[in-house]
Amino acid sequence: MLHDPNRIYIFDTTLRDGEQVPGCQLSTVEKIEIGKALEKLGVDVIEAGFPISSPGDFQSVVELSKAIREPIICALTRANKGDIDCAAEALKFAKFPRIHTGIGSSDMHIKYKFNSTREAVLERAVEAVKYAKSFVEDIEFYAEDAGRADNEYLARMIEAVIAAGATVVNIPDTNGYCLPEQYGSKILYLKENVKNIDQAVISVHCHNDLGLATANSIAGIENGARQVECTINGIGERAGNTSLEEVVMILKTHGSLNFHHKVNSKHLYELSGMVSRMMRMPVQPNKAIVGRNAFAHSSGIHQDGVLKHRETYEIMNPEDVGIDQSEIILTARSGRHALKHHLERLGYTVDRIDLDLVYERFLILADGKKEIKDDDILFLMGIETEQNYKNGLAINSLQVTTGDQSSPEATIDLKYNGKDHRATSIGNGPVDATIKAIEKIIGRNFNIKEFNIHAIHSGSDDVSKVDMRVTDGGKSYKGYGFSTDIVRASANAYLDALNKFV
Repeated sequence: MLHDPNRIYIFDTTLRDGEQVPGCQLSTVEKIEIGKALEKLGVDVIEAGFPISSPGDFQSVVELSKAIREPIICALTRANKGDIDCAAEALKFAKFPRIHTGIGSSDMHIKYKFNSTREAVLERAVEAVKYAKSFVEDIEFYAEDAGRADNEYLARMIEAVIAAGATVVNIPDTNGYCLPEQYGSKILYLKENVKNIDQAVISVHCHNDLGLATANSIAGIENGARQVECTINGIGERAGNTSLEEVVMILKTHGSLNFHHKVNSKHLYELSGMVSRMMRMPVQPNKAIVGRNAFAHSSGIHQDGVLKHRETYEIMNPEDVGIDQSEIILTARSGRHALKHHLERLGYTVDRIDLDLVYERFLILADGKKEIKDDDILFLMGIETEQNYKNGLAINSLQVTTGDQSSPEATIDLKYNGKDHRATSIGNGPVDATIKAIEKIIGRNFNIKEFNIHAIHSGSDDVSKVDMRVTDGGKSYKGYGFSTDIVRASANAYLDALNKFV
């Protein structure tokens, strides 16, 4: 690896550490597909697996070594010859192979995991690096649980493994314990107290148990680390690993840090979706950078600001992560500016619309459901109300009762010819009963030739959207209705058509 002082190397361990999440195991074919996408993204290192752990993992490292040509292919081992022999065999087809070996460095691990001493563990670390070096030139050493390790002992270990041939030294906060200041200080301590530290690249590998993985990784970079180990979507054991997309976009957004890398951030969103689907691990909506809501605005104040000038509420351009544009979500909290934006986007000429009237109808609709979609707006704009007609029909109230043991019955209060009327009727179903009650009031029967209920697709709170064609005396009109209640939507559509006759 080159030692450009401002170059940050992106080490992706989605296929190794990320795959350790229960239920997220991948086939070799899936690993290759993700590996090629990581290569396209521009990562420097792909940790392909832990070959000794299973025949499947071994085969995946072999096949990834054959399929991937640009990034370094890395295989994990413990500090023993059997693991290292297996990794070397799995990596024999790799264009740029790396063995990643290591051992615990904290007193907690030395005492309780290895039942050993500091000196014995140090000796094992050096032997492992020397043995791995006999197979490949590029050796990364991990000092497991370095976040809780004594700094002086950790410095001795790092100095010894570099002298034994390590080209990269990984300082993991294995349990996500450190605060950013603590972790950054640990990296700085190694920079200042390991005599041969300039002969290796310092790598950071942070877990997210306290939600600090990304913050700790950035603190490590600021204090001398030049490789970041991370995963797509931040997946990994327990609370996960440092999120690749977060690190990349922090470095891009904060250009004053003066660091650079090879990752093409425009592929982040696409790759996030691929990993989520293949690993059956949904991305939380409020996930930074790639979450569904990361570039979505529903607050009226925020929407107004973003529409006037994007950077008022966005520090990143969505196009930089592969998202076409910010999303203005219409809800009951949205203002006229947001509604106007969507109307114009859908092709309406706003200066020909009574925006205040449309907005009032929009609020009625929005109060009935959580989110307004494009087809809701189209139905909203297709509605004709009683205000458009001198003698319009309008519902004041509607009550419907139905059940297995009784005939459906509808009672409707209707404004007709400027007066309030009430009628009750039974029918074959709640919609039929409602239509018959309306016909009692107007004293006429009309023919319904088409009746379409649009499928609910966004959950039980979605708007029921009804359109129908009503005929009478050679004339035919189409009516549109909407409501979170399907019977009310049908009544609205019927009255919309009848108003056109009047």
